[in-house]
Amino acid sequence: MIVFDLQCRKGCETFEAWFRSSADYEEQREAGLVECPFCHSAKVEKAPMAPSVPRKGSANSLARLAAVQAEMLKESRWVGDKFAETARAMHNGEVEREQVHGQATLEQAKSLVDDGVPVAPLPLPVTPPNQVN
Repeated sequence: MIVFDLQCRKGCETFEAWFRSSADYEEQREAGLVECPFCHSAKVEKAPMAPSVPRKGSANSLARLAAVQAEMLKESRWVGDKFAETARAMHNGEVEREQVHGQATLEQAKSLVDDGVPVAPLPLPVTPPNQVN
């Protein structure tokens, strides 16, 4: 289905109408079947309108992303604001390597990347375990 803003050429208000396709609208208009709901005139034309652009990232894709992130974090340990020092210590061989996640400032993250520590931001915010209901 497609929705068009239509305008009465006799000066009535703009109104919406639904059609199966653009061709279906043209066929109905040419046959005199499309009329103004206010004055019932068949002198109707498409009104200028902005294209309908779907939003990036629908709720469904956000839910899938959240599920993937949750699965990824199942085997990861929350280290909170100790993330930068923990990641650096693992990289330097000071502590055993494991998958961790936590919080870092932008400066800390840049420093880790500059030093070759493999880190990546999570696409969605994570609630610390002590704040989960």
